Amino acid sequence: MTTAPNNKPARELAGAVVTLRAAVDADVAALARIRATPQVRARWRGGTDLAAEVREAIADNGLRFLTIRQGQRIVGGIQWAAEDDPEYRHASIDIFVDPAAHGRGLGTDAVRALVAYLVEVEGFHRIVIDPAADNRAAIRCYEKAGFRAVGIMRQYERGADGRWHDGLLMDLLADDLKAPGSAADPG
Repeated sequence: MTTAPNNKPARELAGAVVTLRAAVDADVAALARIRATPQVRARWRGGTDLAAEVREAIADNGLRFLTIRQGQRIVGGIQWAAEDDPEYRHASIDIFVDPAAHGRGLGTDAVRALVAYLVEVEGFHRIVIDPAADNRAAIRCYEKAGFRAVGIMRQYERGADGRWHDGLLMDLLADDLKAPGSAADPG
């Protein structure tokens, strides 16, 4: 496998309906526009310069930030990071999808494609994700991709209202992908 700057995968990852590609500077405007939508901003808070935040994420050596594309159109972003301590090695992911593309299975497809890459190519045995505990749409998306609830992380993140809110820790094991008829198996 070839790598792009910052040791990020240079190849595209194909899902059933989306393609994931390492984000580049030319993608910043589209990604910042999606991050600025009220629905995404409510979950992916940030400062006043979302374009700068997207650029920082793309440049972050510890983070792999990918665009989610349906055809040539960017419909979201998905990122992953690694915990490389051999005693705790796993990957964590996070995702946002343009509200105009919600309800079509694009997020689930993107998560499945990234999880397959992380297990089959990167060799991770465990993937985690941590949606807000009240984000039912995200939780359902991750369940469809094969993730299972592990437990509530109390007062995990500060919301836009300034109060602490619970998060839900979810994980997916490589063995879950191999289970016949598993939710992680799109077939």
